[in-house]
Amino acid sequence: MKTKRVILTTAAVAALAVGGGVWATAAYADPDVSGSDRDRAGNAAVQAVGGGTVVDVEASDDQGEAYEVEVRKPDGSEVDVKLDKDLKVVTQQAEAADPALTGADRASAEKAALEAVAGGTVLGVEAGDDEGVAYEVEVRSADNKEWDVELDPAFKVLTKNADD
Repeated sequence: MKTKRVILTTAAVAALAVGGGVWATAAYADPDVSGSDRDRAGNAAVQAVGGGTVVDVEASDDQGEAYEVEVRKPDGSEVDVKLDKDLKVVTQQAEAADPALTGADRASAEKAALEAVAGGTVLGVEAGDDEGVAYEVEVRSADNKEWDVELDPAFKVLTKNADD
């Protein structure tokens, strides 16, 4: 009877250790970068493009790259910057600007989407391509969920859907 208890206890401890290892691996595999690493990579990318605001920082799985940083410049245009582990620029590529959006339209769409997803961060704003949808805004909420918010021409929320 004692032998069975020892074996069961050992098996339970081993299962917890394996489960804990799986959890730790899954948490490490998260592509989002946080804390001081996010700040360092974001600052390096903003400096490389000559100013702006960090929209997103992710770990890169491409060889020779450690970080992928999206920066929104003061004019509203966005640049994707890829950095190596020493925070040196590997590539930077401007995203095509959406000519249909003025700075005022973009700001109003961002404001409306942030009211719909309280505490969120705007990841992108585009002109809508569906009938009745004037603006499409992608927002990351405080709990790290991504939301697609569709707005009408008066910046009224039409839909708000969490990405799967």
